[in-house]
Amino acid sequence: MWLMRSITSPALGLLALCILMTPLDAQIDRITGKNFATRSEVLARHGMACTSVPAATEVGIEILKRGGSAVDAAIATNATLGLMEPVSNGIGGDLFAIVYSAKENKLYGINGSGRSPLGLSYDQMKAELAKLHPDRVGIPPVGMLPISVPGTVDAWSELHKKFGKLKLSDDLAPVIRYAEEGFPVTELIAYYWAFGPRLYKGLPGAFLETYTLDGKGRTPAKGDIFKNPALAKTLRLIGEKGRDAFYKGEIADRIDTFMQANGGFLRKIDFEKHASTRVEPVSTNYRGYDVFELPPNGQGIAALQILNILEGFDLRAMGRNSLETLHTMIEAKKIAWADRAKFYADPAFAKIPLAGLLSKSYAAERRKLLDPNHAAKTVVAGNPALDQGDTIYMCTADDEGNMVSLIQSNYRGMGSGIVVPGLGFMFQDRGELFSMDPQHANVYAPGKRPFHTIIPGFVMKDGKPWEAFGVMGGGMQPQGHVQVLTNQIDFGLNAQEAGDASRWQHEGDNEPTGEKMTASGGYVEVESGIPYETVRELRKKGHDVRFDVGGYGGYQAIKVEMHDGQRVYVGASESRKDGMAAGY
Repeated sequence: MWLMRSITSPALGLLALCILMTPLDAQIDRITGKNFATRSEVLARHGMACTSVPAATEVGIEILKRGGSAVDAAIATNATLGLMEPVSNGIGGDLFAIVYSAKENKLYGINGSGRSPLGLSYDQMKAELAKLHPDRVGIPPVGMLPISVPGTVDAWSELHKKFGKLKLSDDLAPVIRYAEEGFPVTELIAYYWAFGPRLYKGLPGAFLETYTLDGKGRTPAKGDIFKNPALAKTLRLIGEKGRDAFYKGEIADRIDTFMQANGGFLRKIDFEKHASTRVEPVSTNYRGYDVFELPPNGQGIAALQILNILEGFDLRAMGRNSLETLHTMIEAKKIAWADRAKFYADPAFAKIPLAGLLSKSYAAERRKLLDPNHAAKTVVAGNPALDQGDTIYMCTADDEGNMVSLIQSNYRGMGSGIVVPGLGFMFQDRGELFSMDPQHANVYAPGKRPFHTIIPGFVMKDGKPWEAFGVMGGGMQPQGHVQVLTNQIDFGLNAQEAGDASRWQHEGDNEPTGEKMTASGGYVEVESGIPYETVRELRKKGHDVRFDVGGYGGYQAIKVEMHDGQRVYVGASESRKDGMAAGY
């Protein structure tokens, strides 16, 4: 999603400081809970859905009430979000999910990310980049080069085969109705949508035809009714004929024809060979809570590495939003990011020292790098026993106790800008996250999955589900996971307060695409709720602190509580998005 960039000029910085020191008219006085929380948690016994668009949440509840499973509800809401929040996701993107099976008391993971075109070699990619810009180092965010096979539809199919109770066509019926009849666009989504025509101007395909109201460039404002009949047709075909309609049938044929006619590289063979991968979620224990993430090619284990480092510090005694806590968390992030930049890649192409990266002994060694008095300017990757093995976010829960933690994205903005006429969706630009360094684990190669930022989270406590949660937003995601978890585990905030609490984000770090943290040590962006005295003291320790609006992701969560022996779902959806938690 497009983000407002940091305030850097002296004048704007002074203005931001004045705003931060002025009483906020929007602040409310709550009778219960923290006064910064936007609302109480949502409570329900039988089922719950939490998404970034209220109408999508209602679709999930509708499916649950019809007897659908948590997975049916997740597919239905995810498909609806692809229609209603196309600035973030859609069936042209990838999907990762963690599913809790109540019957088995077991977590399942699925990696639904796609691979690069088989017919585009490294040398060809390099030559194409040289044509675009002789000095370009990385893969661009728009056009044909960053497109990989969309994995979402196949991931739906795999999840549905194992956990679905309704027909796939039943799951997709509500979104098809919305796509044909239209729906009013919500405020934040309308804001981001307006960037599209400028970013995707001149690209081949049907962006203007599909995503503007007049076919020329007028994007929907808040409350405007948007229809996508082409997407309705595509989803109806998938509902009737299954994933093969997308990967082996009419849809794949149309994509192949369009790509060949317009200089693209995906072919039908790329779709025919695509398959999601069932993976075992990996975990670390943080102060008695088992936190689960999915292994690379995603970045989820970065959150686990940060938590392992933080476990050696008494954050509760330091205090939430204190100088000591923020400095410690930022530095722990930098340490984990050095490993993220070096090791995280497609495990089919690179040997990832997973066990070493997640070991407590390795965390203890890495923890020694953290200087309590100074911000690190550079951090190098460790050596985690190399001989050992090895963005929308939404969650649902059903009456049987099954839960889904699911994240899905087109990556940057709406994606690559490429829309095949008549299909109603945009292709992701996930391939931008390959490195072009031939020595890097994440180097581009045909048929390879790029490094991925989207990560679903899940927490177990004493062998039982505690919370399905996630935070969307690129590199913010592991940082956000750590912040919402420490808010709850260390600082005692409830699920809603944990998401509404002010956040920070460190940027300008080492990246799997090859970028290096400069001698300045990167920079930290903070929200206005973080006390200015903390900001001032962070600067004294050498942190470059800036103020930013809109760059801190979006969070949803479903927590499980027991009251008099009965399960109660506790839902949260934060105020940074247009979303809603609901249950019945």
